[in-house]
Amino acid sequence: MNENKTRIVTAKDISKTFSNETVQQHVLKNLNLTIYRGDFTVIMGNSGSGKSTLLYTLSGMDRPSLGTVTYHVDEKDVEISHYTNDELARFRRDHAGFVFQQNYLNDSMSALDNVMVCGLLKKGDRKALAERAKKLMEQVELNEQDQRKFPTQLSGGQQQRVAVVRGVINEPEILYADEPTGALNSQNTENVLNILTDLNNRGQSIVMVTHTIKAAERGNRILYLADGVITAEADLGPYMGDYRDESNPNLAVAKERHAKLKSFLQEMGW
Repeated sequence: MNENKTRIVTAKDISKTFSNETVQQHVLKNLNLTIYRGDFTVIMGNSGSGKSTLLYTLSGMDRPSLGTVTYHVDEKDVEISHYTNDELARFRRDHAGFVFQQNYLNDSMSALDNVMVCGLLKKGDRKALAERAKKLMEQVELNEQDQRKFPTQLSGGQQQRVAVVRGVINEPEILYADEPTGALNSQNTENVLNILTDLNNRGQSIVMVTHTIKAAERGNRILYLADGVITAEADLGPYMGDYRDESNPNLAVAKERHAKLKSFLQEMGW
């Protein structure tokens, strides 16, 4: 199903082990995975299956204990597994964006400055960066007044929208999202998922960890992780809107996608 797609990340034989004086915990086990450009890849699995560890290992926020992680960028292969901390930081700055369950905004900065400070880590035109930041924030319905507010003056959903903009301000090759709606109510969850879907429709590659069907339905590729191994995957095709919305012109396909995802997860024992 991936014959015509371009690789962006390849993990080969990666394992991750955490150790203390008495116990070794093998979280990832000889795992192989390719992430494709333009995909909205969703990682699911029960608690403790290694979902977040896999995300951090792919993104360069952590290193595998064994194996390699290779990025395919700028028409070359870049193996990052043995980079120094400084090299990893520079690589993440230039090629990856992040959105977490907690937004980690700086409360002493305005919403716009929270985005700008991340963008300024890369060399570039400050004026052009400010224009891009404002445009992105307007696209996620954060107006000029909202942009000047401090995070504590914004709702939880608005804060997470700021975090999404911060994650894509440097135009990353790939956006990693770890339970990005886990701390939001249903309406704000819908808003953030709509933003991620819109970004993907514009060509942004996304890898997202989630534990909900509602969020997983936004992906076109679902990976199921169990005990540190990918046990199965499902190809859902592009998101076609809410399967419960009777006014959805793609309702039949949306219902079919939902049924396929639900059946897949039931087979996995989820």
